[in-house]
Amino acid sequence: MSKIIEEGQVVEGKVTGIQPYGAFVEIDENVQGLVHISEVTHGYVKDVNDHLSIGDDVKVKVLNVDEDGGKYSLSIRATEEKPNNKKQKQTVAASSSDQEGTGFNVLKDKLEEWIEQSEDREQTYRN
Repeated sequence: MSKIIEEGQVVEGKVTGIQPYGAFVEIDENVQGLVHISEVTHGYVKDVNDHLSIGDDVKVKVLNVDEDGGKYSLSIRATEEKPNNKKQKQTVAASSSDQEGTGFNVLKDKLEEWIEQSEDREQTYRN
C-alpha cells in the first residue's frame, strides 16, 4: 500500500541504483525517486559511488513531485546541516598570509630572466 508522498516531506528510503548523474532511491514499495548528484551532499561530488552504495538506507527530502510523469526529485543534502566553512576559510587565509611575498615573485624573477635572454638573442642575431 502506497503512502501519499508530498513535496517537502522527509522520508526514509533505500538506494536501489547508482548512475553518474545521481542515485535512485526507493521511498515506498511503488515509488522511486532520483537524488541528483548535486543533492547527494554539501560540496562537490565527483563520483556518487564515493558517497553512496546500493542498499544504503538514507533519509531524503522530497523536492519535487511530478505525479503525471511519476518522477520524484529527492535530496539527501537537504536533510543534513550545512557545514561551517568559516574555520576552513580562516585557515586558508592564515596560510596565505604566512606565504606573503611568494607566488608571483617567482614569475616576476623568471620574467626578468626571460627578458634578459631575449635581449641577448636579439644582439646575437644583429651581429
